[in-house]
Amino acid sequence: MNTAIKTTQKSLGTNLEPVLRKVLKEAEKEHRELQEMFKLMGWGDIPDALKLEVKDDVSAMVNELKGQYSSCDPYVDRRRQRVVYWIENYREGLCSLDTAIDALHIKSL
Repeated sequence: MNTAIKTTQKSLGTNLEPVLRKVLKEAEKEHRELQEMFKLMGWGDIPDALKLEVKDDVSAMVNELKGQYSSCDPYVDRRRQRVVYWIENYREGLCSLDTAIDALHIKSL
């Protein structure tokens, strides 16, 4: 049993660097894409904490604007209105960053 554990640990140690390099490369690509999406929406200047809170929403908005699909769901429409409302309020100085993040945070079940 100990031999199997040591062998597994040894093989993981030698293959870990390429895996970490791949993960880092993918994270950098995702970050560039995320920044581009926010620039397309005119929100490139908002803080990263707020971007992370709404990245899935903005990604869906950009994909829809690019014609990849269309959503007529009233809940999706309300969520998008909330995102736009709170980001614009933050950008205009009408609320703090924490208030905008708290208002947009989706509570888990």
